[in-house]
Formats: sequence, structure tokens, C-alpha cells
Amino acid sequence: MNPPPAPSPGQPRIDLAGRRILVVEDDRVNARIIASILRPEGYVIAEAESGEAALATVPDFQPDLILLDVVMAGISGFETCRRLKADPATAATPVIFITAKNQSADIVTGLEAGGVDYVVKPFQPREMIARIRTHLQVRALLEHQERLIDDLSKANAAKNHFLGIAAHDLRNPLTSIRGLSEFMLDGSSGELNEDQRAMLRSVHSATHVMLDLLNELLDISIIESGEMRLDLTPTNLADIVHDAVFLNGLTAARKQMKIACRPIKPTRPLVLDSRKIRQVIDNLLSNAIKFSPPGTTISVVFSEDATTQTVSVQDQGPGIPPDEMGMLFTSFGKTSVRPTGGEKSTGLGLAICRKIVEAHHGTIAAANREGGGAAFSVTLPAPHHGV
Repeated sequence: MNPPPAPSPGQPRIDLAGRRILVVEDDRVNARIIASILRPEGYVIAEAESGEAALATVPDFQPDLILLDVVMAGISGFETCRRLKADPATAATPVIFITAKNQSADIVTGLEAGGVDYVVKPFQPREMIARIRTHLQVRALLEHQERLIDDLSKANAAKNHFLGIAAHDLRNPLTSIRGLSEFMLDGSSGELNEDQRAMLRSVHSATHVMLDLLNELLDISIIESGEMRLDLTPTNLADIVHDAVFLNGLTAARKQMKIACRPIKPTRPLVLDSRKIRQVIDNLLSNAIKFSPPGTTISVVFSEDATTQTVSVQDQGPGIPPDEMGMLFTSFGKTSVRPTGGEKSTGLGLAICRKIVEAHHGTIAAANREGGGAAFSVTLPAPHHGV
């Protein structure tokens, strides 16, 4: 008797001893032959003489695999398999047909009924054992995968919970530190010498960066936990864009660049969460400012058609390395391009934008522009006229 095949590298070693096999066979001699072949392999065997008996046995025995005769008194093996596959409790249990028929039409009928394989009478013990072992290993691997996925889901939920708590608990003291540093920089607590002012500016800048990071960690933990809620109302996208352009324009001016935006006049409002879409537009503009050199212009372009409205933020920066495009909208994904003013980047902003846009059933995309620079576009669904 051949030993089970060795697992491939990285694959868990599977012990199949104790796996339960239900043999459904109305010929008692055949049933005893099958049992005599399988028991030495360490399998636990139960027998049923008909499809009806098999269906009654399954709930208590809970087989890992079923060997099912095709031609039996009462319901056929094909019909028995269909009923097993229709039951969520047994839908994943592999069924191997026992048949004297090996015509292709019969094989196709068995596969369409939900079977995974078949063995032909008279039985070849080594072939039967090999087929059964293969399908039991596949089932065991699927069970192992399901456990891993469940463990990863629990670990991810715990991670999100921890990030949320940590970010929330750290935000309040950091807000206080930033406020106190602003208070002292304003001279409200007395005159400061230049060294003291330099140190306070460093404190203020560091707390500002940390608060941005904490806010993004809170956002990503809420999004990944599935707890993001949208406050949807009819909103003019132009209002959001114009406000974002005005405020980000002040930051751009400090880097000797400007934001150009033609007047936007959408034909109809969108149903969206204005605060979250504003967060998306702010992030795209902020990134364009970070990665653009002084003296350049950032363009905001609006377009619409019968079903969508699109806002595109286009810069004159270095663009995105083509082999790094896939990193843009992933959590903590950073490209090799560095901000032109030494600004900090968490690598979370675009991932949050993607989640927000997709929650609105929209799309977000990035592309390099001909002649240099990058364009980030957000496309949102627009309601039909009259809706």
C-alpha cells in the first residue's frame, strides 16, 4: 500500500486517519469489499443501503466523504447527490460515485449532479484509495484555509479595534500639545527667544503630523471594520470642489504654486456624503501640492455625462513610476517619489479615498499625463434626470 503523498513546501501535513466515509451501496457484498479496503487506511466507515437511508444517516454521522452507488432501489445516486448538494450542511462534502457505467454521458450526469469523481466496478483497491485520499486531502486543505481566513479576520478585527482605541486615546493629548504650542508661539505666555520659538515650531509641526496620522488611522480602522456610515444628501459637487480649491490654494501659495479651476456648473446634484467627498478632494489636492515643484500649476477639471460626474486633479510634478502604480490605493502604500517640500506622507490617504469613493459606488483612478505630471480622477454616479 502506497503511503500518502508528501505535502508540498508550505502545505500543512495532513493526517487522514479517523476521517469519516459513508458508503452508500445496496449490494452488501460490494459494501463489505469497500469497507475492507478502506478500514486499514484508518478511515471510520458507515454504511447505507439506499439513497433515503444515506440522507437519514448523514446528519448524525457527518461524513467527510461519501461513496455513492448510482443504481439503487428508490431514489438514484444522482438524485441523492442533488439533495445532498442542495443542503448547506452537506453541500461541501465530496461525493464519489460508485458505478458500473463508465460512459461519458453517465460521467457528465454525475458531475452535473455535484459529484467530484467516480470509481468503476469491479473495484481496483489502489485506484480507489488514491482517489479517496486526494479528495479528502483537498477537503482538509479547504478546512485549513477556512480556519486561517477566520483567524485572519479575527486578527484584523482586533487590529482595527486596537488602532481605533490607540488613535482616539492619543488624539486628545496631542490636540492639547498642539494648542499649547500655538498659544506659546503667539506670545500669549510671554516673549520667547529665537531658539525657544524654533523648538516650539518643531513641536507644533510634529504634533500636526501625528494628528494627521491618527486621524487617518481612525478612518482606516472604521472603514476596514465595516462601520463607515454615509450621510447621503443631494449635494452640488461644485460647492465641494470650489471650497476645497479655495482653502488648499492658500497652502499652494506658500509653495509658490497655484490651483486653477474653471467655474463648475453641474446640471444636477449628486446624492453623496459631502463631508467624506470633501475629504477625498482635499486629499487629492494636498497630494498634488506635496509632490509638485514651486512655480507650477495644479488644474482641477470637471466633466459629466448622462450617468456620471468626474473631478480630475492634474499636477505638473514628476508623475508616478509605472511599476509603482499598483501601490497607490493600498494601505501604507508609498511610491519612491518624495514630496518637494519635505512634507510627511502616511501612505493611508489614497487608500481611504478609494474606500470612500467605492462606498459611493464610484471609481478613483490615477494616470501619468503626457508631457509630465499625474492626474487623479474621481467619478461619481449621477442620478437620472427627474429622479
